[in-house]
Amino acid sequence: MPDIDYRLSQQLLLRTDLPGPRSRDLAARRRAAVGACVASVVPVYAADADGGVIVDVDGNSLVDLGSGIAVTGVGASNPVVAAAVREQATRFTHTCFMVTPYEEYVAVAERLVALTPGDHDKRAVLFNSGAEAVENAVKIARHATGRNAVVAFDHAYHGRTNLTMALTAKNVPYKDGFGPFVPEVYRMPMSYPFREPPAPDGTTVTGAQAAARAIDLMDKQIGVRRIAALVLEPIQGEGGFIVPAPGFVPTLAGWARAHGIVFVADEVQTGLARTGAWFACEHEGVVPDLTTIAKGIASGLPLSAVVGRADLIDEVHTGGLGGTYGGNPVACAAALATLDQMRDLELCDRARRIEELARPRLQALADDVGIVGEVRGRGAMLALEFVRPGTREPNPEATREIAARALEHGVVVLTCGTYGNVIRLLPPLVIPDELLSAGLEVLENAIRAT
Repeated sequence: MPDIDYRLSQQLLLRTDLPGPRSRDLAARRRAAVGACVASVVPVYAADADGGVIVDVDGNSLVDLGSGIAVTGVGASNPVVAAAVREQATRFTHTCFMVTPYEEYVAVAERLVALTPGDHDKRAVLFNSGAEAVENAVKIARHATGRNAVVAFDHAYHGRTNLTMALTAKNVPYKDGFGPFVPEVYRMPMSYPFREPPAPDGTTVTGAQAAARAIDLMDKQIGVRRIAALVLEPIQGEGGFIVPAPGFVPTLAGWARAHGIVFVADEVQTGLARTGAWFACEHEGVVPDLTTIAKGIASGLPLSAVVGRADLIDEVHTGGLGGTYGGNPVACAAALATLDQMRDLELCDRARRIEELARPRLQALADDVGIVGEVRGRGAMLALEFVRPGTREPNPEATREIAARALEHGVVVLTCGTYGNVIRLLPPLVIPDELLSAGLEVLENAIRAT
């Protein structure tokens, strides 16, 4: 990664206990005005952020190992992105692309068509959020195939709209009490190597075998000719950063294509340099029919996309897709600058370098303590799954305690997983080596203390 001139000092610095007095005051104001249904991971309130640090309202400088859930890959106040946003906002903030179109939308679509896997004829449509992108990908698949059934997988997370809640596996907090959900959504077993039982002959289940198991169930329980789409995260995010066994994703994608089923790769969390490639599907040479993109695309401004086969997307009637704010011009300007920065700062290489720095340390720690069941992930998308000593039984209590200890010492980490027992690491891709090391040291100490 080329040298970066950071606006804020890239160091861990605590001036108060956490949360500090101003954060506590804001929490009191929040309780009186903000719905309690909205949760926050940490009880500190941000005032500034740059590179790999978040500075809170009390002046504490925290190490950011979450990047707003894989959003601020190029930094939370990247100067190139900030300048692009300011310049666009001085010209116009909105016309609605469905009313008076503008070049920025077209330029983002061109960039995404070029970046996504495959050299076939592609189109892109822009929306606001990851859930919106997934929902519209399903709409495209159903319209193009004339079929209704949609398949998702165990441990999946695809969003919080009614349709994407149906696709999402975990009940609490995402689905509980919000049903009934969209019909014709079916769930199949995922390849989860750490928790995969052995095959009947005692051997390890391969990715191809796990895919064959799902295919057999789809054939028996749904019927191949009824399935419009398979929706799959190439590395599952909220479900626990589950990396399926090699061969699982390509086997499913090949089977889907052979049977006229639209293969939708949900790259909302994995896409845009996060795993060391532009898209995680590239690690196994998979070319999706449709790819959903969000999170890191616009450095925090609301923007998402569905990109894929022109014959599928153009099959939808004119006016069938869209939305008032989809492809907002300011968000598009941020996206173009973000993509430029990802390219110019060589952030795919940087993600791989982060893995080279972090994984050996995490694995050495796992080998030395009794509560880390597995270290997994790709690039700058890494995770530790915590278990009770001597077992594979999930240990969510230790996970919560570790995250709390890390925050007490100034490091923001995120938990996830179906069982609530995974700590995920999603540092900004522009985090300096020294700051990453400092954050990992705090995390290591928190794990040893627990």
